[in-house]
Amino acid sequence: MASPMPFLTLLFFSLLLQLHSVTSVDFQVGGDDGWVMPKSKNDAESYNQWAAKNRFQVDDTVRFKYKKDSVMVVTEDEYAKCRSAHPVFFSNNGDTVFKLDRPGLFYFISGVTGHCERGQKMIIKVLENTTSPPSDQNHNSTAHSSSGSGGVRMTGFGSSMASTLTYVTMSFLGFIFF
Repeated sequence: MASPMPFLTLLFFSLLLQLHSVTSVDFQVGGDDGWVMPKSKNDAESYNQWAAKNRFQVDDTVRFKYKKDSVMVVTEDEYAKCRSAHPVFFSNNGDTVFKLDRPGLFYFISGVTGHCERGQKMIIKVLENTTSPPSDQNHNSTAHSSSGSGGVRMTGFGSSMASTLTYVTMSFLGFIFF
């Protein structure tokens, strides 16, 4: 009779895969247009409107794509004044990814003179992580979305994938050892 140890070891690791579920969203700020100065005064709130339509959670990221510009994370007071001598975060590499590492409000502005005043600024509210699935089922895609939220659900070994992997592995090893 075969030892139950290989089966128990496999069962243990299978359970670990079930428990390990990493989910985060990569949001593309501004969609296809990217992080640009609004074209008119009517668009001045477009970034805040976009942010209000999305649900941001801890460990999500926001991606800013731009040319000849920059992005800064600033305090609430600096956001209101549209300037900062010492931002919390600064980048001008043209493709900035910022990780939302805590719940609360994040204040983003352009570092180029005059852009923030013309509406190139945004407030993101980050919620605590939840165990419930996202409300927008389009987030389950791994392809970048060019419309809507610009969010891409990035999932590690989620429960359905882990279940399938567990079933296949246990069936294979059960066939070999039993």
